[in-house]
Amino acid sequence: MSGLGSEIIGRKIIHLHEVDSTNEYAKLIALDEREGTVVVADRQTAGKGRKGRTWVSPEGGLWMSVILKPKAEPKHLSKLVFIGALAVVDTLGKFGIEAGIKWPNDVWVNGRKICGVLTEGRIGEFVILGIGLNVNNDAPEELRKMATSMREFLGREVSLSEVFRTLIRNLDHWYRLFLNGRYAEIISALKERSIVLGKEVKIIDDKTELVGRAMDIDGDGALILETPKGRVRVLHGDVSLRFL
Repeated sequence: MSGLGSEIIGRKIIHLHEVDSTNEYAKLIALDEREGTVVVADRQTAGKGRKGRTWVSPEGGLWMSVILKPKAEPKHLSKLVFIGALAVVDTLGKFGIEAGIKWPNDVWVNGRKICGVLTEGRIGEFVILGIGLNVNNDAPEELRKMATSMREFLGREVSLSEVFRTLIRNLDHWYRLFLNGRYAEIISALKERSIVLGKEVKIIDDKTELVGRAMDIDGDGALILETPKGRVRVLHGDVSLRFL
């Protein structure tokens, strides 16, 4: 696809009608493809979110994965999930939709989830940045109260190709900032677009639960939580965050 207006992201587009998961497909080809290659599918049969959760991915949504090969220190790679979320928020803004980021990887509109971001990869080789954005698709019946789409918010169909082009340009912008080591700008933007800061939340991982007020996001992207026992620093890893 030509005319994307990007420098790195979208150098090559692999369009599939159907795939189990764009992230899984991208991982299989990552070593042989150049950085910035995008895998996009009309439909996923086994889309996934964080912690192995299923991500329903019918036609009408934007299901895509980007192959990245940054030469950054491993400690900074966790910030790539943030550039995905920031790019989605900027993209929605172009279509008149005000969105925010639910740390660390979800994009919400009016209290409902519209997008999830997932990063996977092998340190020193590649990172796959996966994005699932509800555009013209309906959420499953059981998720209608928790999920929304661009079409539902705007009351009309949206050009999927225009959403894709806009998202590619925004991803390219944020990724170039990342490559230039401008991590502070990424974190600052994340905090500005956060819907978590100042809220009472519960953090859940496989072993423990923490309850407190989300106070800050530090330079590493960790959430600073004020709990009854003092401040706790939470790295996003495999934790889940819920509002109280």
